[in-house]
Amino acid sequence: MNSESTSLLLNIEDATVRRGGRNILDHVNLRIKEGVNTAIVGPNGSGKTTLIKLISRQHYALARPNDAPTVTIFGKDRWDVFELRKMMGIVSSDLHHDFVASGRITGLDVALSGFFASHGLSRNHDVTSDMRRRAEEALDLMEASHLAAKHMDEMSTGEARRILIARALVPNPRALLLDEPTTGLDIVARQRFLQTLRSIAQHGTTIILITHHVEEILPEISEVVLMSQGKIAAQGAKELMLTGDRLTEVMGAGISVRKNGQFYAADVENGIV
Repeated sequence: MNSESTSLLLNIEDATVRRGGRNILDHVNLRIKEGVNTAIVGPNGSGKTTLIKLISRQHYALARPNDAPTVTIFGKDRWDVFELRKMMGIVSSDLHHDFVASGRITGLDVALSGFFASHGLSRNHDVTSDMRRRAEEALDLMEASHLAAKHMDEMSTGEARRILIARALVPNPRALLLDEPTTGLDIVARQRFLQTLRSIAQHGTTIILITHHVEEILPEISEVVLMSQGKIAAQGAKELMLTGDRLTEVMGAGISVRKNGQFYAADVENGIV
């Protein structure tokens, strides 16, 4: 294995995912280096969530000639999915819904489940005192200690997101994969959430943020991937990707881009993208 491959967090080569007789991802090629915080941006229906499910082994790509690997993560193309999910924490609306649907579970137990990459705790899970301490520390980091005894189905969306990030952080992952993580958050909760993500990025965890909201792209994110119609339209430095011409092309509408402090904002006729 060469030095370049070992520095890659993610390497996708010629990946095609078919659903319902059509290509949801169409011959996608993507490389993300470990330590390079990256945003994947595109309109609804561009294939962003399918890409996340491909990375997390919920979806699989069509076979390539000679069984060449399609997805390589941290230099490996074969993973025990539970071990992978400990190394790459995932936060998404789907995960939130899964925990709410799985029955009444407290914030602390959700955080503890991150050690086992499970959707809850069972009698087979041996929770040590060290695990409990680390889960409590993760809740504290997320300013969610007061939610330890609260059940997920009683939490606001913002509260649940903080619990899910704590869960993702307890095994000390090398990366966080965040699929539209601010969906359902009000303006205040979203701002607090983004500030928390900034702190996590500053402490060395690689962030991969999937969004269609340009204003959510953190200052700590240096690379942007643009998606459109199941393809990678462009990838490069943030300042080269977040331009009116680039976003107009992928979003299918006339867009202008402006800096808003350390963040970007995109204006269209009817408001913010």
